[in-house]
Amino acid sequence: MGREQRHPVAAHAGVAALTLGALGVVFGDIGTSPLYALQTVFSAHDHAVKPTQANVYGIISLVFWSITSIVSVKYVTFIMRADNEGEGGIMALIARVLDIPLRRRSAKAALVALGIFGAALFYGDGMITPAISVLSAVEGLKVAAPSLESLVVPITLGVLTVLFAIQRFGTHAVGRLFGPVMGLWFAILALAGLVRVVDDPAILRALSPSYAVEFFADNGGVAFLALGSVVLAVTGAEALYADMGHFGRPPIRRAWFAFVFPALTLNYLGQGALIVDAPGAIANPFFLLMPHWSRVPMVLLATVATVIASQAVISGAFSVTRQAVALAFLPRLRIRHTSDAAGQVYVPAVNGLLFVAVVGLVLGFGSSARLASAYGIAVTGTLAIDTILFFVVVRMLWHKPRWVVAAGATAFLVVDLAFFAANLPKVVQGGWFPLLLALTVFTALTTWQRGHRIVTERRIEAEGLLEDFVEEVRALDPPVYRPHGTAVCLTALKRTTPLALRENVDFNHVLHSSVVIVSVDMRSVPHVPQSERVVVDELGYEDDGIMHVTLTYGFQDDRNVPRALRRIPAEDLEIEIDVEHATYLVSRITVVRGDDRSMARWRKKLFLALSRTSASPVEVFRLPEDRIVTMGSYIEL
Repeated sequence: MGREQRHPVAAHAGVAALTLGALGVVFGDIGTSPLYALQTVFSAHDHAVKPTQANVYGIISLVFWSITSIVSVKYVTFIMRADNEGEGGIMALIARVLDIPLRRRSAKAALVALGIFGAALFYGDGMITPAISVLSAVEGLKVAAPSLESLVVPITLGVLTVLFAIQRFGTHAVGRLFGPVMGLWFAILALAGLVRVVDDPAILRALSPSYAVEFFADNGGVAFLALGSVVLAVTGAEALYADMGHFGRPPIRRAWFAFVFPALTLNYLGQGALIVDAPGAIANPFFLLMPHWSRVPMVLLATVATVIASQAVISGAFSVTRQAVALAFLPRLRIRHTSDAAGQVYVPAVNGLLFVAVVGLVLGFGSSARLASAYGIAVTGTLAIDTILFFVVVRMLWHKPRWVVAAGATAFLVVDLAFFAANLPKVVQGGWFPLLLALTVFTALTTWQRGHRIVTERRIEAEGLLEDFVEEVRALDPPVYRPHGTAVCLTALKRTTPLALRENVDFNHVLHSSVVIVSVDMRSVPHVPQSERVVVDELGYEDDGIMHVTLTYGFQDDRNVPRALRRIPAEDLEIEIDVEHATYLVSRITVVRGDDRSMARWRKKLFLALSRTSASPVEVFRLPEDRIVTMGSYIEL
């Protein structure tokens, strides 16, 4: 029979569900920017723009063309093509750069370091976005019910607590819950803006880029500094890219062009028309755009929408962490897949750290206006780094002509670096926080990467090749004592000897009659069929009682090594193994600080601290704890 074809209606329903899910998870961040973007532009304490008609038209033009160039063109049209096996985000770009055969290793190292710093900035975005988004929504109470102003911070903290508590259910479940809510949100954004635009259609002239040019010509330095607030309209662009692995590129593109982009454009136009008509509306143009009777319900809806905005960057942080672990920039953390989609993961450690940081930001800054000063640096820094890495991939992997790469990179970098430079004055007002945080995360990621490489090299040297070990055992005279029974040894490196096995022979002079060496491979598919799960290698001899087994799993498969060994047909085995009574030899490798100069002493201490967070193979591979024999060894760093 031929492959089963999906029914067109079912296929359409699947596409619609993914698009709705993407609407609920991916676009929350950029979708709630209208809450605070224009308010910040016209209300900033040190470089506020005066709400004259010419200035308003200029700002609306800047907002529209910033969203168009950065989100619609740069990310949705171009950068989202540069995925790493379906995953997006800056770590995907780093993975692609690692594949580039550059002649100068220093050039690749510099590009990777730049990418890691961009990832570190994204973690800063992941902390600031929930704080500023939820605060800005709850601050609507000051417009709708001024007497409740004192409750803004407590309500914000309560909402954030619920948000981080539900992360364990996964983005698939969250997307189904949030999708309809965000659909309602964007519909209201569009409707509120459209009503105002119909009353004052002259605001549509602001869509012309000529108004942005005139704004710069007339305002000079103030216009340049205003870019530091205009960039708030594109926050969420990197999160959109990082969340690509959750839903795929097509649903995100459909949702953006069909729903999100039109709704945002109409709402910003409506806010602009309101400010032209009533300059006092700069105090909170988003909520003042709404009819008086609807402001309290809108505070509630905006609060829910900002929770969803936070979901976009939190999900992106989970995805970036998963890729960082796979690329050996972080130790093996507990990562739980929450559905059959490869990118839908939950990382408890990251969730906890983000929650603590977000609560600290809310308590420390106290208002969305103060947090806005800290926001732009993280966003604009990541935007520029994404552009650089993307065009390196375009030139070196996709082999596009130099003039195409030069033209594209120049066009995007002029915009990115202008926004970044406009945010530099904010460093002393709070922008130091994401920079300090990025430097801390960058140090941790690069320390683990270098330390892991050194430890791996020294572990390979200490373990020796597996084929050589088999030959050594056969040549021992007198032969090693081989008691009856089965020993199972896990190895992280297929071609080397597990340290526990080597230590057992060298120090205990014992080797079980049946020895199974197991390595585990992971595929980027939900499930691997049982027929493809196991590969047996006799390691050159059929009579030595030693064999190697490679177990292959999908990311949703239960990595239960004893159960997998139990299911291997007897005819596929060269030796008899007793899985029910097997002894599991586990290598406990302690990394100790040596006196060499491979790393600075403080980096060695940091690496040792990070290594203690690595998940135990006993837990990961479901080994029976009552039959574990741990063989200790150490490697100097």
